[in-house]
Amino acid sequence: MKKKRDILIVGCGNLLFGDDGFGYEVVSKLEKMDLPDNVEVIDAGASGAYYLMTLVDDDIKKIIVVDAIDFGLEPGTIKKIDVDELPNIKKYSFDAHNVPLAPFLKDLHNKGIEVVVIGCQGKEFTMPYIKPGLSEEVAKSVDKAIEMILEEINKQ
Repeated sequence: MKKKRDILIVGCGNLLFGDDGFGYEVVSKLEKMDLPDNVEVIDAGASGAYYLMTLVDDDIKKIIVVDAIDFGLEPGTIKKIDVDELPNIKKYSFDAHNVPLAPFLKDLHNKGIEVVVIGCQGKEFTMPYIKPGLSEEVAKSVDKAIEMILEEINKQ
């Protein structure tokens, strides 16, 4: 029997392109933690919108997306992003599969699903050049993002 999950945590980004791997690093740490049974953690890689579309069902009440962002902030800054701010994030307009993530997340929000985006301002986005590993500033922010995610889980 499939366990009931009402909180979905989705890490987006590509660990091969510097700080774009932030979401991956956060979800890999979360996967090793003892989280409540109603929480599912997914590494969506660079295909965030595609994965979300296949995973969202009637049980989901809250989606927490974790990703690297570029808002021109100090590198390593963690920002909780409002659904209305999503179109301002260039990578949320189109992902690797040309599926726009921002409108999809807004649609989920309008259907009554709470959507939270925890973003970390990256320093080094190396795409198309492969450079695995986070910058020092972004690596130091992984635990802060996890704290924010745990707070969001406990709000339920």
